[in-house]
Amino acid sequence: MMKSKWLWALLVVLLGVGLAAGSVLATPPSGQTTSTVARSSFDSLSLHSHVAHVWKAKMKTRGLSDFYVIDNHFAPGGTSGWHSHPGPSLIFVVAGTVTNYLGDDPQCRPHVYTAGQGFVDDGSHPHTLRNEGSVTAETVAVQFLPAGATRRNDEPDPGNCNF
Repeated sequence: MMKSKWLWALLVVLLGVGLAAGSVLATPPSGQTTSTVARSSFDSLSLHSHVAHVWKAKMKTRGLSDFYVIDNHFAPGGTSGWHSHPGPSLIFVVAGTVTNYLGDDPQCRPHVYTAGQGFVDDGSHPHTLRNEGSVTAETVAVQFLPAGATRRNDEPDPGNCNF
């Protein structure tokens, strides 16, 4: 009986240490401010649009979804920290330059985007955005997420980039 209590106590301590280590290893934003411009929930979607044989778009969701419009400002040297999202994001660079690094890229190749450009984060892996320029950068992201999901998950440094 006493041995069982010690095992439970040890398990609780190890769980606490694990949770604390996860928080310590996370890489939070620095030099970044974020504001939610809009958020709305939608029922299941099945959209199909086309223009003659020139252009086509499809989007399908199952269950409730939360859609966000997020405005991010990055001071020179600012970073989003390593993070992930539970769904895809369309990211528009509206000012300055941002560099996107992917946590699953062992070579840590920079993907540089300037004002007027955009890119897609499919949400399947951690990434970090950095302002490596000398002026403030701004992005606007449109995010498609499962209803009630945490919009952003801080992630530990994957160790593939040396910055």
